[in-house]
Amino acid sequence: MKILIISDLHANLEAIEALPREFDQLWVLGDLVNYGPDPSAAIRYVRQHAAMVVRGNHDQAVAFGEDSRCSARFRRMAEETCQYTRSVLEEDERRYLRALPLKAGCDVGGVHFLLCHAVPSNPLYEYRSADSDLWSGDPAEWSGVVLTGHTHIPFQRSCAGKIVVNPGSVGQPKNGRAEACYAVWQDGRITLGSVAYDVEKTVERLRRLSLSAAVCDELAFVLRNGSVPSAD
Repeated sequence: MKILIISDLHANLEAIEALPREFDQLWVLGDLVNYGPDPSAAIRYVRQHAAMVVRGNHDQAVAFGEDSRCSARFRRMAEETCQYTRSVLEEDERRYLRALPLKAGCDVGGVHFLLCHAVPSNPLYEYRSADSDLWSGDPAEWSGVVLTGHTHIPFQRSCAGKIVVNPGSVGQPKNGRAEACYAVWQDGRITLGSVAYDVEKTVERLRRLSLSAAVCDELAFVLRNGSVPSAD
């Protein structure tokens, strides 16, 4: 069983299309939309291919008209792209986002997997880094493999009887590399990977949207550098 695990697609079609195509199942850890120019295409890809999907904070914001509660540095980018995203999605697509669960679980090959966007106790909003001591204090039922996204930074860590894996972000990585990130579960092992894609094509598509020049510049910086622009 080969499972492709992805998170934080953020409507980046070029990054999505660069992902590995050979897998038995696709699992998606939320944030299909916002920040990128192709929300409908991202939703369509997930609906066609994913066996399990959970809702992210940006999916929540678009679907329910709520605050994404993203980090302050990204708030303006989130607000402007959320307005764009909500303006182009069909009601059926918004309904799909609303229906996504906050958490999901399954057993594969005798291993229990728990899927969420942020952390199981706060599946939409908590930012938790790889080295956080909080992972060791989690409830005992968070056993097996916990799959989480939200931070856009890939990691794999064993602690307190479980393995925690963040595949990083497909559409807006923040690990210093302009590549679409993912994880693969196969033969009882999880590996982290990434693949290059046509970043400039995504930037070009962003510049065609009705976004402010400042937001476009900041989004382009993140895509090209895989990191957050410095504060003004």
